Amino acid sequence: MKLVLAKSIGFIINLLVYVSPKRAAFLAIRLFSKPRKGKHTEEATDFLNTAFQEEVFLKDRSIMTYRWPGKGETILLVHGWESNAFRWKSLIDSLKLKNFNIVAIDAPAHGKSTDKSFHIIDYAEYIHLVSRKFKTQTIISHSFGGLATICFQYKYRLPELKKIVLLGAPSNLKDVMKRYTKLMSYNSKVIKAINAFYLNQYGHLPEYYNAAKFTQDLNSSGLIIHDLTDPIIPYQDALDYKRHFPNAKVISTKNLDHSLKSREVEEHILEFVSNQIIVFS
Repeated sequence: MKLVLAKSIGFIINLLVYVSPKRAAFLAIRLFSKPRKGKHTEEATDFLNTAFQEEVFLKDRSIMTYRWPGKGETILLVHGWESNAFRWKSLIDSLKLKNFNIVAIDAPAHGKSTDKSFHIIDYAEYIHLVSRKFKTQTIISHSFGGLATICFQYKYRLPELKKIVLLGAPSNLKDVMKRYTKLMSYNSKVIKAINAFYLNQYGHLPEYYNAAKFTQDLNSSGLIIHDLTDPIIPYQDALDYKRHFPNAKVISTKNLDHSLKSREVEEHILEFVSNQIIVFS
């Protein structure tokens, strides 16, 4: 969303809140949660068709899962905003060589999953269902997928989940919302209405979902990889995790952008999940 357009829409919602706070909050949340990208390309479809595909349902909604069976431990791949399971193609190819049992998902409103909107807390519930169904032992997550992963594990404490990888993950929902409301120039009444939406929908304000603090009570081992110049999620979020996650290692990269797609990052991930150093030829 271009800055001028964002400010214009924000101005309209700032006026609407004086007439209908609930309507203003609905529109603000809808803008925040409706992805503009994330559907499959033809290349993505061809690759994902090599997997076993199965929907996992939460009430009347579903997300698509993709499985590449292996004899090793089960690894779940969790993507972020405006992406889909195909973002993991290179890593999947590497994990297959190690004979891991691989599961990837399309988030709500992404790829082949249903829903027209994406909410981090709902995503956490889906990740929980998939993790239990496939008895996941390791989760590798990117961006908002990392925040959702920590929120689900903090709530459900699955004992079999031994390792968590966070790639460019935000450390808390409050700051995510703060950046969004600043981008849109929402006034205090709109922000108050948004908070009321979260409290009504999920029983908590956004500030409750502090993933970094959640990690201090987790038994899982962690690998946190974040780029020093990440333009989407500040590097400070990685340091926030570092302060709280007792069993985690932090690796800083440079000039890999928010996507962190590189052989260097794959090497770190493969070493962590394999418990041995991987050398690429």
